[in-house]
Amino acid sequence: QVQLVESGGGLVQAGGSLRLSCAASGRTFSRYGMGWFRQAPGKEREFVAAINWSGDSTNYADSVRGRFIISRDNAKNTVFLQMNSLKPEDTAVYYCAAQRAYNMPITIRSLYDYWGQGTQVTVSS
Repeated sequence: QVQLVESGGGLVQAGGSLRLSCAASGRTFSRYGMGWFRQAPGKEREFVAAINWSGDSTNYADSVRGRFIISRDNAKNTVFLQMNSLKPEDTAVYYCAAQRAYNMPITIRSLYDYWGQGTQVTVSS
C-alpha cells in the first residue's frame, strides 16, 4: 500500500513557474514508477509526465515537453514536477500516481495502482 500526498499547487501568472511535490509513504518507493496526470473541468484526466524507478528514464505529453521536468528523490520518497512557462491551458487539478509493474515511464492511466488527492494549479492570463 502506498499513500501519496501532493503539494505545491497554487495561482500563478502565465509565463510563471511552479514546483509540485508528491510525498509517498512506504519503504519501497524506489520500486515504483511514478507519474503526473491532470484533469481540467469537464475534461478527462490526462497524462502529463512519468519517470521510472531510478529516475533515468522519463516521458512527457507533447503539450508539456520542453516546459515541464519530472524528477524524483528516492532517499526522500518524493517525486517532483517542475513546471515552467506556464500557460492558462495548464490550469487543472494535478495528480500524482504510482505503479509497481513496470520499470519504465508509463503514460497509460489505467496501469497506475495508487493516486494522490490532487493539487490545484491555476494559471491566469
